[in-house]
Amino acid sequence: MEERFLLEAQIEQNGEIIAKGNAINEAVIHPAKIAHMIDFHVYINDKFAFSQRSDGLIVSTPTGSTAYSLSAGGPILTPNLNAIALVPMFPHTLSSRPLVIDGDSKISIRFAEHNTSQLEVGCDSQIALDFSPDDVVHIEKANINYVCYT
Repeated sequence: MEERFLLEAQIEQNGEIIAKGNAINEAVIHPAKIAHMIDFHVYINDKFAFSQRSDGLIVSTPTGSTAYSLSAGGPILTPNLNAIALVPMFPHTLSSRPLVIDGDSKISIRFAEHNTSQLEVGCDSQIALDFSPDDVVHIEKANINYVCYT
């Protein structure tokens, strides 16, 4: 029996949280349209980390690191590691690589003004949170854990 953490994704619109969702494996930011690139800026603990043009971003727990994240070229994290993996989805650059950060970090994603399509955060492909390019996505460790029986 192991206790593992969940991710909580939040959509902020005009300074208010308008939607939330939890994920055991990953939260995936992507355009609502299939095969449509987006431009976004990632902040870790309110500090700029990187900008990217890609099909989206997978934010994975250690549990989810062997799921969708691994399929996208992400690292395998041991289940008890306090870490989060940020894995770009088909980046439009040769220099973009997965990034592993401290599990207690707060990730914020802002979108470039020229993005016109609706966007979505998928939590474990079960919960879909729709948002527009003017909104901000926040992802961090949830206040609750779950018990995994191994």
